[in-house]
Amino acid sequence: MKFCAVICEYNPFHNGHKYQLERARALSGCEKVLCVMSGNFTQRGEAAVFHKAVRARHAVENGADAVIELPAAFSVAPAELFARGAVHLLAALPSVAALAFGCESGAKEDFLRTARATLAESKQFKAALKENLKDGTSYIRARNAALLASGADVDEALLSSPNNILGTEYCRAILAENAAIDPIPVPRVGGGYADNTLLANFSSASALRAAMTDPSRKAKKALKANLPPSVLRDVLGYAPVAWEKPVLCAFLEAAPAQTAGCPDCAEGLENRIRAILRANPDMKTLTEKTVSRRYTAARIRRVLMQNFLGIAREAVLSYARSPLYFRTLAVKKEGAEETLAMLGGGAFPLIARKSDYSLLRHEALACFETDVRANDLYNVLTARHTGEFETLFV
Repeated sequence: MKFCAVICEYNPFHNGHKYQLERARALSGCEKVLCVMSGNFTQRGEAAVFHKAVRARHAVENGADAVIELPAAFSVAPAELFARGAVHLLAALPSVAALAFGCESGAKEDFLRTARATLAESKQFKAALKENLKDGTSYIRARNAALLASGADVDEALLSSPNNILGTEYCRAILAENAAIDPIPVPRVGGGYADNTLLANFSSASALRAAMTDPSRKAKKALKANLPPSVLRDVLGYAPVAWEKPVLCAFLEAAPAQTAGCPDCAEGLENRIRAILRANPDMKTLTEKTVSRRYTAARIRRVLMQNFLGIAREAVLSYARSPLYFRTLAVKKEGAEETLAMLGGGAFPLIARKSDYSLLRHEALACFETDVRANDLYNVLTARHTGEFETLFV
């Protein structure tokens, strides 16, 4: 019995995600599908539209056999650390045979060849990378430009579009972990990663998040067409999470050394954010004035969210090298005993109930305490109480 894994956010879960789960099961030949899902905060540096327990339930109701949490330290990290954290968990599970991921183009061999090139690091590549990093460009952008400049055997399309970049990072992490996991690219259907156009079906999560706060008849019709019924029921009662002001206040209150230590900070970016924030104390204006060729809006928001959650670069790097844990969020009732046995057969402890917390030590304990803090903060932001140790059986 084997898992095909999917690394995800489901913010919110939509028809495109359901299609991907179906294709993952079919293409991999695996009996079960395991989702590694971000918790209450996402890689775009935002609070998730629903609590992780709700989003995990949506996944199991629509095709997944189990959902485990991607620790908060990785879920709000740049792409290379996001991928490293997720694959680090999967590599510790012998029952994981494959990893399916969405892509804009490319076959498995293309992703693996490009990933190998990123790990080869010739002298020419290292020199180009060092030069590219001098101006504060993100590591992935600097690395990809260095690869192309050095004439490495890479597919340029896999270094330029969001899902392809993540797919390359997943393959890179699989190779670095020496994991027996087969990468399975699944071509995206419908809207692109940041496409805000509402389609008749398979709209992007970005478009659907915007529609969730749009009272128009058109938006409601689009949500009904793009979301599975179990998700739509929760979306119709959705109230936006007011996360922006607390995150901005936390950044202004934090010590400079703390903000400088955030995973996405480099070349004094934290000072640029602080200076602009003082004169422009709202998220929209701040990001508009801070964004540049070097710094994307998502990177700016991640720095703010990393500070809010108390996540430091050195800690994340340490977690990616250390034994961690498998935190179950939701499990399909049918076959649950077998699923939990598969998860319990991994190299890390399975955290399915409060008493399991005592199994954690050192880096794993520090990483999990960040998850607990993230859950507590999300509860305050949403004025709701959802326990950290609850596993849903759906």
